[in-house]
Amino acid sequence: MADSRSASAQFSPTSDGRPVYVIGAGPGGLAAAYALRARGIRAVILEKADAVGASWRGHYDRLRLHTTRRLSALPGLKIPRRFGRWVARDDVLRYLEKYAEHHELEIVTGVEVFRVERTGDGTGWLLHASGGRELTGSAVVVATGHNHTPHLPDWLGLAAYGGEFLHAGAYRNAEPYAGRDVLVVGVGNTGAEIAVDLAESGAARVRLAVRTVPHILRRSTLGWAAQYTGVLVRRLPVGLVDRLAGPLAKATVPDLAAHGLPRPDTGLYSRVRQGAIPVQDVGLVDAVRGGAVEIVAAVESFEGGSPGKVALADGTRISPDAVIAATGYTRALESLVGHLGVLDGHGRPVVHGGRAPAQAPGLYFTGFTNPISGMFRELALDAGRIAKAIAGHLR
Repeated sequence: MADSRSASAQFSPTSDGRPVYVIGAGPGGLAAAYALRARGIRAVILEKADAVGASWRGHYDRLRLHTTRRLSALPGLKIPRRFGRWVARDDVLRYLEKYAEHHELEIVTGVEVFRVERTGDGTGWLLHASGGRELTGSAVVVATGHNHTPHLPDWLGLAAYGGEFLHAGAYRNAEPYAGRDVLVVGVGNTGAEIAVDLAESGAARVRLAVRTVPHILRRSTLGWAAQYTGVLVRRLPVGLVDRLAGPLAKATVPDLAAHGLPRPDTGLYSRVRQGAIPVQDVGLVDAVRGGAVEIVAAVESFEGGSPGKVALADGTRISPDAVIAATGYTRALESLVGHLGVLDGHGRPVVHGGRAPAQAPGLYFTGFTNPISGMFRELALDAGRIAKAIAGHLR
């Protein structure tokens, strides 16, 4: 999907004619490019895959947005009503494809950017990309995504483990696991939903290994989406939101302590600020209460042999037929921009949205937070802020 239209005649980006490069054709990159285009600034999206929304194409079949259709639209185009309130993965992809077409975004696929650095004269940015390309832009928006590279803990014995093992990024549906004993490791939204998918689709036994007990929220209560609350409380003091969230959880989510999931002893919003988003219930509560999903202790190590064994933190050893590690992703920004001093100790951009790092004017980041108010909503807002900032920067 390469767009070879010449946009230089339509836009007036800078006095020297250099475009703004947007790295990544996911929702954040598409939204930023549209917002720039709306301001008359030429934006060229560089995407290493062969189509938009590459990350979404790799997600499991069951996935739906946990945010409402109305609050998940990107700027300039509503999500079709027929997609329903909770938009399915394939419909998200249809929307992203339509978004790029509708706004006539300039997208070049099959181009991976490896390194971004200042131009020699300090007036722009030099991008080193696949095929030996060196591209010079007036500004750069990095939108390579929050879920970029699968992360696995440094488990002892994993390399020699003899059983079937995969990261959740490689999971598509439960069909290969019918009648089998499966251990899912990690109780974020992905792990919880995969465990439910397995239990509902015929796995013989499903265990969910939990290291840190999550906050669990109903996705919607009496028609009120959890996202609405997230939007309302996002800018309130953390301690206040923590105090409000406790009684709300007790009133809407059953106590699962008897099943191995006690209520967390740390505040919900405190956890969010540390990067841990609450689990939105799409069947986990009922599956745990009914015994279809068993909660077990965290994974400590793996053992070889046939069948391989998994050692849990409580001292037990189990031999599942398959292990699915829902252990998250890394942003993998170090090789791209780590040399610029724009990342914190956890590899996250020190600023995002409409703010550029003080030492890197003209460099912007979007999609590297996981806000309580909804990722797509914040990407849409960030797009406008970034376009406004870049317009000011170019002036």
